[in-house]
Amino acid sequence: MIFLALTGGLVPALFWLWFLLREDRVHPEPRSLIATSFIAGMAVVLLVLPLQQFAMERFSGDDLMLSWIIIEEILKYSAALIVVLWSKAVDEPIDAIIYMIAIALGFSALENALFIFSPLASGNVVESILTGHFRFIGATLLHILSSGTVGAMMAFAFYKGTYARVIYATIGLCIAIALHALFNFSIMNAHGETLLSVFMFVWFGIIMLFLVFEKVKRIQRPRNSLTS
Repeated sequence: MIFLALTGGLVPALFWLWFLLREDRVHPEPRSLIATSFIAGMAVVLLVLPLQQFAMERFSGDDLMLSWIIIEEILKYSAALIVVLWSKAVDEPIDAIIYMIAIALGFSALENALFIFSPLASGNVVESILTGHFRFIGATLLHILSSGTVGAMMAFAFYKGTYARVIYATIGLCIAIALHALFNFSIMNAHGETLLSVFMFVWFGIIMLFLVFEKVKRIQRPRNSLTS
């Protein structure tokens, strides 16, 4: 059951990772660093769980949900800072988006596996399959969108000064938290056509993210930095 749950969590995440890397075929990132980022994202789940348990003892209702979201987004961003964003391999703006999404997909893979394992352990195979399906088209894409947004803001400030990069990253993190919160709070009471609208919100966000992806690809180093 553990193997099946891990497979159900990993396969969709690896599919999206493969799709993402196709967008970076011109200047591909080191596969070892991509793998490290993915594994770091999975490790973040192990840090998130005790912190969310700690939050459960102090908050309830909407405050609890918001605290969980903040914990997840901050730790995913922190993992990127610690594991990969300092590397010399991060040498162009698009790299910030790629590595942020790689970490998000690692996080999503293990998180989805845990959600799939629960009904599977109870013998409810159908529910586990449905859980995996809905997380593939919903929660996984949400993590791509939220972390990708942070990466995009970092990309736009890639050639700016340290202060500007901090400001842009902070704004991106706030937007990521807002998007994550909007999805979670909306889906809690969604059903039928309302549920479809929530998923369409995420899908539209992914389309916008890939449009931003193309825009970031065209960002060039300022001439004054080339001659200095």
